[in-house]
Amino acid sequence: MSKRQTKSSSKTHLKNVRSLRATTRNPKFSTSKLGFRIIPIHRDGMTKPLKSIFEMGSNKLMADAILSFYKNLDLRTALPKGVEVMNPYKDAYTFDINRQFYQAFYNDSQPRHLMLGINPGRFGSGTTGISFTDPIRLQEVCGIENRFAKKPELSSNFIYRMIDAYGGVEKFYKWYFVSAVSPLGFTKSGKNINYYDDKKLEKAVTPFVIKSINQVIELGMKRDKCFCIGEGKNYEFLTALNEEHQWFENIIPLAHPRFIMQYKRKQLSRYIDSYLNALS
Repeated sequence: MSKRQTKSSSKTHLKNVRSLRATTRNPKFSTSKLGFRIIPIHRDGMTKPLKSIFEMGSNKLMADAILSFYKNLDLRTALPKGVEVMNPYKDAYTFDINRQFYQAFYNDSQPRHLMLGINPGRFGSGTTGISFTDPIRLQEVCGIENRFAKKPELSSNFIYRMIDAYGGVEKFYKWYFVSAVSPLGFTKSGKNINYYDDKKLEKAVTPFVIKSINQVIELGMKRDKCFCIGEGKNYEFLTALNEEHQWFENIIPLAHPRFIMQYKRKQLSRYIDSYLNALS
């Protein structure tokens, strides 16, 4: 793609984001019709501290709350022609693998900071159901044996290198919950497609994205900051929504692992350091 085409694409996406902002600012725009509620905000504009499910009197551990969220995750809206949804949580075996993972690392009442990627891909969480975790890392690093085809996924490779540098999976998952702006992924003609790659797809899934982020926050996420995995369109989209819904006081962009592994692999150590500095 030429620099001129890239610049044109970026301008088009920014225009779409501004259009989204205008739509949600419209007095006639009713969020209640979309099936979600807006989290209360203080008069000074800062987000109201969200109590975790445990602090609100629930006897659920975070693992149980996460599993309940994924079990009930469903996208029921008309999508552009040829676009299909990946929902690994509908498969009993995959869901059991998720149960093992979350009970191993989230079986407590510790609030976490949220990290949001774009949407699941076929060989990572589109298969395992666990963000940025391919079957290889799931078994060899997380200790969850599985019968998924052991295909490596580039983003998972980077994330687990970073987690290792952070201090390992137990330490990392004690403080962070990793999900995606759209927790369900998409394919078109058998290939991955990001929610923002198609203007109609982005518009169609926006209510689902908003509802899902509200639900994820209520699992017990801290709201002083959120880490956005993807510095371009994903960051622009999430920032625009955050301006409207005031989920987080600050959104910190991080370079996407696939971009790093494909184009900046010689600078891998520098990017791992940039993640660790942001998370510290």
